[in-house]
Amino acid sequence: MLIKTYGAAVQGIDALIVTVEAFAETGFSFSLVGMADTAVKESYQRVQSAIMQSGYKWPRRRLVVNLSPADVRKEGAAYDLPIAIGVLASCEQISPAIPLDSFMFMGELSLDGSLLPIKGALPMAIKARELGFRGMIVPVANATEAAVVNNLEVYGMSSLREVIDFVAGMSVPEPVMVDTRAEFSRAQSVFDCDFAEVKGQESVKRAFEVACAGGHNILMVGPPGAGKSMMAKRVPTILPPLSLSEALETTKIHSVAGKLKTGSRLMTVRPFRSPHHSISSVALVGGGTNPVPGEISLAHNGVLFLDEFPEFSRQVLEVMRQPLEDRHITIARAKYTIDYPAGFMLVASMNPCPCGFYNHPTKECTCSSAAVQKYFNRISGPLLDRIDLQVEIMPVPFEELSSAREGERSEDIKKRVVSARLIQEERFRSEPAVHCNAQMSSRLLKLHASLDEEGMSTLREAMKRLDMSARAYDRILKVARTIADLDYATREGFNPADRKILVETASKPVAVHHIREALSYRNLDRGSWGQTVSKLPF
Repeated sequence: MLIKTYGAAVQGIDALIVTVEAFAETGFSFSLVGMADTAVKESYQRVQSAIMQSGYKWPRRRLVVNLSPADVRKEGAAYDLPIAIGVLASCEQISPAIPLDSFMFMGELSLDGSLLPIKGALPMAIKARELGFRGMIVPVANATEAAVVNNLEVYGMSSLREVIDFVAGMSVPEPVMVDTRAEFSRAQSVFDCDFAEVKGQESVKRAFEVACAGGHNILMVGPPGAGKSMMAKRVPTILPPLSLSEALETTKIHSVAGKLKTGSRLMTVRPFRSPHHSISSVALVGGGTNPVPGEISLAHNGVLFLDEFPEFSRQVLEVMRQPLEDRHITIARAKYTIDYPAGFMLVASMNPCPCGFYNHPTKECTCSSAAVQKYFNRISGPLLDRIDLQVEIMPVPFEELSSAREGERSEDIKKRVVSARLIQEERFRSEPAVHCNAQMSSRLLKLHASLDEEGMSTLREAMKRLDMSARAYDRILKVARTIADLDYATREGFNPADRKILVETASKPVAVHHIREALSYRNLDRGSWGQTVSKLPF
């Protein structure tokens, strides 16, 4: 007898329907076909033991299980459950009381018949709804994650026996319900750190405000103990909250990577990833024998913090050049080609030299000029061009460090950042793929960041004196556009709730003083540390 059950395979961060065909006839053997990896092929022992521990007999029949489509690689142990149901139904040990073609089954079986968590339950549930399935049966640990998808009945089961009882009509459990929009609206971002705890460093805080307002990449250069890591860890506290679509996409990536905690629903806080400098290029961009998202994809819609930037392998740093520009990564291998999203904000930090005290106000640097140059050369020019803000950070004087006065709170900075983002949302309303100034194309730059004669003259002279690249020119304009948005958003009379005011503000020009501030954030383009904007012709 031929029985069909349905599961799903994950490709990238999306799912593909898999039909599990079980056929039983006279004989005694078991064959599993359909481009299955080792974990899937080992399902025979798990399924056999689980069926017997659930009170049923392993059929003395010739069994053939086919995973279709046969040209798609199947990975992992999540096909145990649809295989077990298909085997029992094909041997007529159970008589389905529900239409098997209206449910998707996914779950790993242990030898005692209990169901273990799987990866990628959310994209599988999204695919099930797209294809018109009535419901989905998953392990209890994945039930709330899959139930985020509305208009789909999701049943969390703890054992194969429970699934059999449901399929045979002997029990009718209640589906798991999650009100996604209500959950998302109630979710609050709670952080255990705040920019108010950072003493001094007002200019660097301003650079972070600009970076977060426009989604720009930022590099800090300064001696040890100046507060680089401290400020980087506080970046999520001033970023705008995730939208519902961003939260779903971020949760999908972490679901596929198996990074969601048991019982998780939606991720409502922007991710902050901080890999060690010994990370490999595969771990950073993703891939591997069984492809999984890398750190740049896990940081999608959030922050990727690379501390001790020059200590990362040159090969590791160079693989980021394409995703920094395109906001996605294409991994091409002999057996597969996969696209992962990689729209992250890069925050990097480094010392100014190997000893860390080059240009320090009180400590003497022991490095030769050749050693300093070699240290900086670990980061290529094309990669530096893709970092919008490059800021120098100096040690905080004792008077400021010991002061009882707190700095500006993250909540206040965040309000300005959110206002600037609202202006950008209005500006790019007709551009669905663009959400902030950092994502502007050359066409949009000409449209929204045009300069008057004075601003163009200032930028032209700076480009000549500092010998900047064409990419640096674009980056300066994008940062200047963000600075202008922050400027207009903090002026008297601005009301983000008034659509008319938003439309007017979104079309306001970039002024010369916005260009000057943007140029002040290109420290590495100005040759040596400590050289100020006053050296430029304005």
